[in-house]
Amino acid sequence: MSIGAAHPSKPLSFDHVTAVAVIVTILAWASAFPAIRAGLQTFGPIELGALRFAIAAVPAALFLIVTRPGWPTPADFLRLAAGGLLFVALYTALLNMGEMTVSAGAASFIINTNPIMTAGLAMLVLGERFSARAWTGTALSFAGIGLIALGEGEGMRLDTGALLILGAALCNSVTTVVQKPLFARHKPLTVSAWNMVLGALVLAPWLPSGAGQFAAAPSSGALAVIYLGLVPSLIAYGTWAIALSRLPASRASNFMYCVPPVATLLGFAWLGEVPTMLGAAGGLMALAGVAVVNWRR
Repeated sequence: MSIGAAHPSKPLSFDHVTAVAVIVTILAWASAFPAIRAGLQTFGPIELGALRFAIAAVPAALFLIVTRPGWPTPADFLRLAAGGLLFVALYTALLNMGEMTVSAGAASFIINTNPIMTAGLAMLVLGERFSARAWTGTALSFAGIGLIALGEGEGMRLDTGALLILGAALCNSVTTVVQKPLFARHKPLTVSAWNMVLGALVLAPWLPSGAGQFAAAPSSGALAVIYLGLVPSLIAYGTWAIALSRLPASRASNFMYCVPPVATLLGFAWLGEVPTMLGAAGGLMALAGVAVVNWRR
């Protein structure tokens, strides 16, 4: 067994390590929304993604060089390549392009079809069980995200941008299910590092243009792309891999319903954006739905 191998016999559990991984992922991905908005004022959507993951790929590549986890088998490499292509390159490109025309509330509603997609795929492909209680909690969270979207006051403009964001959600769901078996043979941080390195290679053709934009960027744009590369990418992709390795795919994805309510709170704390009563109620519903799914008798 290589250095990158995990212990397949270890039971899936929600312990302190898992809790920290989930919390860090939620906070980091929630903070990505204002950072993406700031970055899109300076960079093109794909150039922003290329710069973001070029920054993340350098320490990720160094991690692989230092830990030397061993070359993956051809079958495992295909799963890793799917993560680089779908979860990194295509996901960030579609999300960035979609957010150019879709409001933040509507975008969060669309992207949070991901846990429902993941639960369905996990049942079909991985044989995971998702009880009636879990589906009830999922529906409650999904309804709450809808209230957040309506609370934005900009409506649900289901245009081309919305379809692009829906495609990003699908990329996330497919990758979660495709890469779940990797954690029986590889450590989570190894999987995450491969995702970022391979994804950065896919986005590399847009890197020269992004570098030119970076050279002329104001400090706010430069700081936004650096932050995106280090926190929502390098750190959060690693903590998400840890969470996914320790939880069923459907249950891990359900925690992502916490991202829009937390993003709303961060917007209030950082930018002074006061949520509407409808948005606040939606946030409470989304969190309650996550609690229902993960409640232990």
